[in-house]
Amino acid sequence: MNWLLVVVGAMVGAPLRYLTDRAVQKRHDTVFPWGTFTVNVVGCLLLGLLSGAVTAGAASPHVQLLLGTGLCGALTTYSTFSYETLRLAEGGARFFAVANVVAGVVAGLGAAFLGASLADALWA
Repeated sequence: MNWLLVVVGAMVGAPLRYLTDRAVQKRHDTVFPWGTFTVNVVGCLLLGLLSGAVTAGAASPHVQLLLGTGLCGALTTYSTFSYETLRLAEGGARFFAVANVVAGVVAGLGAAFLGASLADALWA
């Protein structure tokens, strides 16, 4: 049953990732990968909030499998983040490559901590 929860969550997360990426990137005329940055930061925020909810007993481990492993796992993407960073560096946009790494890591960790803090404020 656990695997089915992950599959169902991923069935929502993967198309949501694609659609969000395309919608965000369409609005920005730059080489910086804003779409991937957005889905990764939003996914970190959701995962932080969800992890905090599970820790506080406000959500079950089954919800964590569905939304955390399934939805957030398919929504976020380390491989695309890595590929786009490499592409930027190889294309001569080294500043954007470094900015993508620094901003992605700092914003992702910040979003995860913010999500966990929100969960703590809501359910602790």
